[in-house]
Amino acid sequence: MALARLRRDDSVIVIAGRERGKTGKVLRVLADANRVVIERVNVVKRHMKPRGQQQGGIIEKEAPIHASNVQPLCGRCGKPARIGTRRLEDGRGVRICRRCDEQLDKA
Repeated sequence: MALARLRRDDSVIVIAGRERGKTGKVLRVLADANRVVIERVNVVKRHMKPRGQQQGGIIEKEAPIHASNVQPLCGRCGKPARIGTRRLEDGRGVRICRRCDEQLDKA
């Protein structure tokens, strides 16, 4: 099984682009487009027509940004983490922070 660098519910920081320096939680990973949607980052306005029970108007929602423009935040050191992988005794692969060797995946 190949390990993904970014996963849903990861805390990330934007390292490039207009939103540089903002942090948030990954809401969705669009693997085929190599993009991620991050909570309260890259918010755009969309003009929506009313459909059924949905009300129309101008709504704000998060747009995807390219995965290369974000880095996961390490829980221990609190800094952007370069991701490494390690195999546990039971054979599972986990992601680790290369700065402090902290395991990023929840057990």
